[in-house]
Amino acid sequence: MQLTAPATRRTGIRDTDGMAVASFVLGLLGLLVLNIFLGPVAIVLAGVALWRGTKRRGRAYLGLALGVADLLVLVAFMQADSSISWSF
Repeated sequence: MQLTAPATRRTGIRDTDGMAVASFVLGLLGLLVLNIFLGPVAIVLAGVALWRGTKRRGRAYLGLALGVADLLVLVAFMQADSSISWSF
């Protein structure tokens, strides 16, 4: 006796697509706020999404690039202010 319908699509693919989009969004937000946290999270999410074979490879690569850019922005402002944080 089967209680649930068989899955037509693997949920893992949908999860990796979501990770790719989340990586892009977090990388974009990281350019504005909390780049010390959002940059590495975007990089990790993009890496996992690419490793699992997401269909949204472009978004994952953009998330990866934006995550790296977050860290580069942080380093640039740290050099300018000689501190760990930055402000406008």
